[in-house]
Amino acid sequence: MTDAVRKYLVTGGAGYVGSVVAAHLLERGHRVTVLDDLSTGFAEAVPAGADFVEGRVQDAARWLDGSYDAVLHFAAFSQVGESVTVPEKYWENNVGGTMALLAALRAAGVRKLVFSSTAATYGEPATVPVTETAPTAPTSPYGASKLAVDHMIGGECAAHGLAAVSLRYFNVAGAHGSLGERHAPESHLVPLVLQVALGDREAISVFGDDYPTPDGTCVRDYIHVADLAEAHLLALDAMTAGEHLVCNLGNGNGFSVREVVETARKVTGHPIPEILAPRRAGDPAVLVASAEAARERLGWTPSRPDLADVIADAWAFARARREEAGRA
Repeated sequence: MTDAVRKYLVTGGAGYVGSVVAAHLLERGHRVTVLDDLSTGFAEAVPAGADFVEGRVQDAARWLDGSYDAVLHFAAFSQVGESVTVPEKYWENNVGGTMALLAALRAAGVRKLVFSSTAATYGEPATVPVTETAPTAPTSPYGASKLAVDHMIGGECAAHGLAAVSLRYFNVAGAHGSLGERHAPESHLVPLVLQVALGDREAISVFGDDYPTPDGTCVRDYIHVADLAEAHLLALDAMTAGEHLVCNLGNGNGFSVREVVETARKVTGHPIPEILAPRRAGDPAVLVASAEAARERLGWTPSRPDLADVIADAWAFARARREEAGRA
């Protein structure tokens, strides 16, 4: 139990990262209300002990009042490919929803916000590791919508004294007990590799092996979802009225696609066949974060940097879900 029990609204708290953050808040003894429309989240992912409101973030003003100490905002659509084919969905929800949330915060007098942002705001960075001062040039409507929200939050802080932190994630993986990754459709490497190990797909596609990297495959920065959650809790105490702080979250280490696959083979004991596929347009060779700002401003250091630990937790979650499905 913490010394001071606080009350938080977690929008999108039935999704992957939102549910893990909500669980961490509850474990610290805080009161949590999850607001989620379940369009991409799951009711069973709402952590035990949280109050649950089924609704859209656009309607947050119905439930948000001055009793809340802060809002942690995860309610967004996040499929890059879909954002290219249906951009209006992303502008309406990610940008329009946040605009409505900021108005609700203002009206209720809630003056703290943590925003779930993304490395997609940087597009294809020219240099790595990527710092917060890198040019922002998103290559998808998804990344552009998140960058637009960052600009909106910055304006809200300057004009109305909001204290806010935007956390730009790189690649998130792993699980926290019974809470883990289950997007539909799935597009992230770690759960896709584990689907092969479970027998749900025959092989993992490796998109290009001629990049200027040690083994020719793309290199990415993977962060454990529990480490990510810890950064959100630290951000709540590090923010300052009138300031919009932006911090990258990553391990600062890169792992190639083939390193991820090989580590998954060792963790699962499955051969995990590969299929070489053409490069995907817009895939940078290396995308690794500099998390120095998070270390300096939030006091955050990842405690689970080992890729095998990240995959082992994701594998335990995937197998538990399979067992539950078998009993159903």
